[in-house]
Amino acid sequence: MAADKHRVLSYPQTPKKTGLPRDLLKWLQSLDLTFYPLNCRRDFTNGYIIAEIFFWYFPDDIKMHSFKTGTSLATKLSNWSLLERFFSKRKVNLSKELIHGTVHCKPGAAEALIQCIYVILTSRGIKRIQDEKIDFTDSSYQKKLPMVARPTATKAVKNNVRITEIIEQPDIVFNQQKVQAIIDRHLQHRHEERLENPKRFDLKPTLGELAVRLLPSPSTMEKLSNLLKQKRSKMSLSGSSISEAISKEAIHFKEIQVKQAPRSDMAADLVPSGSVTGVTDH
Repeated sequence: MAADKHRVLSYPQTPKKTGLPRDLLKWLQSLDLTFYPLNCRRDFTNGYIIAEIFFWYFPDDIKMHSFKTGTSLATKLSNWSLLERFFSKRKVNLSKELIHGTVHCKPGAAEALIQCIYVILTSRGIKRIQDEKIDFTDSSYQKKLPMVARPTATKAVKNNVRITEIIEQPDIVFNQQKVQAIIDRHLQHRHEERLENPKRFDLKPTLGELAVRLLPSPSTMEKLSNLLKQKRSKMSLSGSSISEAISKEAIHFKEIQVKQAPRSDMAADLVPSGSVTGVTDH
């Protein structure tokens, strides 16, 4: 009993950084960068190391004196705007979602971005860490937690919306839609939890769930099948009889003879009487 009183609940820690494959780490070491990235989410966010990586492959297109090593949002956006111009010039296809997630320190975004850059620059295959669909929310981490440790709707919004995102995009309507999507997803997860554990939430079964469903006896099944066969046969007979009646009936067309006036009479009727008299008087 004493051991139960002093028992402490332990939950999995939030993944603060994700490891990179060994081949990718060796490749980064071979580039002789200004400083080696120890924390991907923190070190790749301002785009300076990304610019250094591309500088080794495109020294004429990347001017390192134009990039800054600061951590402010203005510095990040300035560096990444220069990189995006370079990407469009060299047709480097990088996902906008990965860049946005890297700028705003989304979990797993920087790791996925550097893997894409490695594949593009080296043309080598790599076993990706994130084989699932790109999702920079904390939903996968929250599913690992027990229900008592999962966040509320307010905490879910705080975990998935960065202050830098609001500063970059201050549109109130856009931010409201983003927050509403997070709340809807949170409510959906709560609904799934209630369905998975009805006893915990004291959910009472509905009348339909309480009703006993008995299978019909073989005799009733035979009767139903016979009735269906009879209805189908009647429908087929009625359809065939109608088609036969239509085919048997002969449709006759009666020709009507119409007497038409000669064209000379029609032309005389069209000419006005006044004009005719005027010509004759002249």
